[in-house]
Amino acid sequence: MRDTLIANARLLDPATGLDAPGALLVRDGAIADLGPGLAAPEGAETVDAAGACLAPGLVDLRAALGEPGAEHRETIASAALAAAAGGITTLCVLPDSDPPIDDPALVQFLIRRGEATGSVALLPYAAATRGCAGREIAEFGLLREAGAVAFTDGARAIGDARTMRLALSYARGFGTFVAQHPEEPSLAAGGAATEGELATRLGLPGIPAAAEAILVERDIALARITGGHVHFAHVSTAAALDRIRAAKAEGLAVTCDTAPPYFDLNETAIGDFRTYAKLSPPLRAESDRLAVVAALKDGTIDAIASDHQPRDADDKRLPFAQAAAGGAGLATLLAVTLARVHAGDLTLLEALDLLTARPARLLGLPVGRLARGAPADLVLFHPDRAWKVEAGRLPGKAQNSPFDGRALEGRVLGTWKAGRRVFGG
Repeated sequence: MRDTLIANARLLDPATGLDAPGALLVRDGAIADLGPGLAAPEGAETVDAAGACLAPGLVDLRAALGEPGAEHRETIASAALAAAAGGITTLCVLPDSDPPIDDPALVQFLIRRGEATGSVALLPYAAATRGCAGREIAEFGLLREAGAVAFTDGARAIGDARTMRLALSYARGFGTFVAQHPEEPSLAAGGAATEGELATRLGLPGIPAAAEAILVERDIALARITGGHVHFAHVSTAAALDRIRAAKAEGLAVTCDTAPPYFDLNETAIGDFRTYAKLSPPLRAESDRLAVVAALKDGTIDAIASDHQPRDADDKRLPFAQAAAGGAGLATLLAVTLARVHAGDLTLLEALDLLTARPARLLGLPVGRLARGAPADLVLFHPDRAWKVEAGRLPGKAQNSPFDGRALEGRVLGTWKAGRRVFGG
């Protein structure tokens, strides 16, 4: 592989606070040097960034893939294309597929398939319970040895308190965490939208927003008992965030992420039964959206994940209450996050920190930073370049974006994985 010099860039490294003009030299898949005044070595390829931003490749903490079992929705190859177009170089994959990822061979299969793409590292979560059924604990030791980064039942909450207690204890013993879908199952059963005036007016079965805080409160208590690390996924309500904030102040091993819909949209986006905006958890009131934005700013939220849930047309072309929940999020992850920068809610480095260094640190990975010797996983983007989300024209197979029709600023120009350009140019 030839040396590559990316010149005339705005270098952004949230891990160190670097925000300065300069160049970056890639050699043998790693960052060889960076800073001002770098010249291209003899025989090197030069990429002129023309003042665009060069940052670590995005580390996406949470994405579902169609493969295995639902390749008509998304394949690993199509998800890899969408991830590269979105600047994502590390993708954590949920285990509630068909079959569920509760077998060490399936963990290794996903890792190898990610390597085969050459453009994205797939890091599988393993099922916390056999079949993601919430009853019998999976083989944590064997799954962790096979390469599982953590444990979760994906979009299904672990509703039984004893099972969750065991999962937290086992995860602690293997040096990792349990990621929980924070929604009390009996309160959420059969619901389609957040309970309240809008759901009533539309005649939709409601899910009380309190269902999130109730399960968060329970699992914080279990983390206190076990000393285990619980991670709450796609947190969407002020009440849950208040409890997570208090647990962190107490020194408990509690972390959380959110996804772009929960800080960019509110429940009015479901509009006239718009199924692309049917998500799990459902979109919330404006007051909750503002609370999520505040929690991004004050550090309560540890990462922003795409929460990519591919669905096909038949999944969504149904009455709202029967349509499948979920939204495509890989290609829009960076640009929707940058909307908080353009609105003045976050600085550019704060936004990128939530997409790179902080999720990498949570997983104990050597990526998510611009440093000599670090893997050359990179994204080059223009923060102000405008584009419009159009379902049917997004990269990858899944087109079910809740942001369909949304004008955004922030365009990925190039993505590199281990020094090889995998998107743009």
